Amino acid sequence: MNQRVRWSVLVAALVTAGSAALTPGVAQADDNPPTVRELLDKCDNGTDVCVFHPDGPPRDSMGEAHQVGDSAYNCTKDLQRSTVGWSDTTGETNSVGVSLSAEYGFAEVFKVSIETNYQHTWESSHTESAQTNIDVRPGEVGWVTREAQLQTVSGQYEMHFPDRFHGHYIWYVPFEATGPKPDAPSTKTQHTRPMTEDEKAQHCG
Repeated sequence: MNQRVRWSVLVAALVTAGSAALTPGVAQADDNPPTVRELLDKCDNGTDVCVFHPDGPPRDSMGEAHQVGDSAYNCTKDLQRSTVGWSDTTGETNSVGVSLSAEYGFAEVFKVSIETNYQHTWESSHTESAQTNIDVRPGEVGWVTREAQLQTVSGQYEMHFPDRFHGHYIWYVPFEATGPKPDAPSTKTQHTRPMTEDEKAQHCG
C-alpha cells in the first residue's frame, strides 16, 4: 500500500486574484513539484488551512491470518492439550509510509476528522495477548493463527497556503490508511497436522 500515491492523481488548484473559483492544474506543471511527504509536512506548519476530507466512513476488513506463539509438538502416544501463550501487535499502513501516531500535523488532522465525522477513533497500533488451548493428537503439531479486524479510510487533504507553494496557493493530496479497528475482537484459529520426519527427528529425538 505504501507509495501507491501517483502524481497523476495529485491535483493542485490556484485561486486567481479577484475570483473565488479554483483553477485546477496537475502537479507536473511545476518544474520542481513537491513530494506528497513534503506537502503533508506543511499541514498546520505553514498553511492557513489544512483539513482532511474522507471519501466515506471507515471500511472494515480482516487482516491476513498469521501464526502467533510457538508450535506445540506431541511426541507422546496420547492426546495432549497444549496451552500456547502469545502476544501480537497489529500496526498501520498508509500511502505515505509515515506513522499516524503523532499528535500534531497531518496525523492529528486525520484522526480528528475521522472522530468528528464518524465517531470512530483511529489506532496506529494495537497489541493483544492471550493463551489458547490446542488439542494435539499423537505425532502431530499444533499452532494458533490470528486475524485482526482492520479499518481503512481514504480521502484527500485540502491545504491552503498564504503564499504560493510550488506555484499554487491550494493543494489537494490523496491519502489512504489502514489500521487496527479499535475494540474489535480478532479471530483465533487452532490448527493441527501430522509432523514431518524432520520435525519428529528435531523435536522428538
